[in-house]
Amino acid sequence: MAKHGKKYTAAAAKVDIDKIYTAQEALTLVKETSITKFDATVEIHMHTTLDPRQSDQQLRDVVVLPHGLGKTVRVLVFSQGEGAAAARAAGADLVADDDETLKKIEGGMLDFDVAIATPDAMGKVGRLGRILGPRGLMPNPKAGTVVPAQDMERAIKEAKAGRVEFRLDKTANIHVSIGKTSFEAKKLVENYGALMDAVNKSRPSGAKGNFIKHITVATTMGPGIKMDPNEHVKGAE
Repeated sequence: MAKHGKKYTAAAAKVDIDKIYTAQEALTLVKETSITKFDATVEIHMHTTLDPRQSDQQLRDVVVLPHGLGKTVRVLVFSQGEGAAAARAAGADLVADDDETLKKIEGGMLDFDVAIATPDAMGKVGRLGRILGPRGLMPNPKAGTVVPAQDMERAIKEAKAGRVEFRLDKTANIHVSIGKTSFEAKKLVENYGALMDAVNKSRPSGAKGNFIKHITVATTMGPGIKMDPNEHVKGAE
């Protein structure tokens, strides 16, 4: 078993491992148990009863968090012509409309957080799958990151405002960031409420009963805090 430092041990001592906390309690406590010098990310970890091998138990969607993620989101757009012009006008940080930029990305230039593409660019984007896929950066219609040129402004605004993709992984878990420890607890609770609304609305057809079994919240390198998976938490009004 890994040994933890004094800071982690002191933080973990504040958490009752047998208690299931409400969202308000957990997201207040998670701020107190952050042990990093930097503004740590607050992460939600859900364990589900879903079987990722079954096609009717897949879960993947997006949510726009009302208070964002507390960081500057750099957006790259794959497009050409009208789409590229719309992307530049909407404030994209980088527009890949030439082979030179595509080659740079293929070589490992990944100075962006979200990649958006127009459908006509997906042929070229496809060859970058082995670079973008493992990092969760591959544009995907389900995630709202493959859009026509006329929807480009909305897609970029949502990405920069805090649109987050969530998906079931191979171990039936979902991991999502909902903000930073510098956020007020109220804002974390509202972001969490918006996330849970979106997850429940995306309930797969093959899900049985309460498909979210356990929820834990933690900061980067901080201790986990158990949350009530059945609590209904309101998002921002």
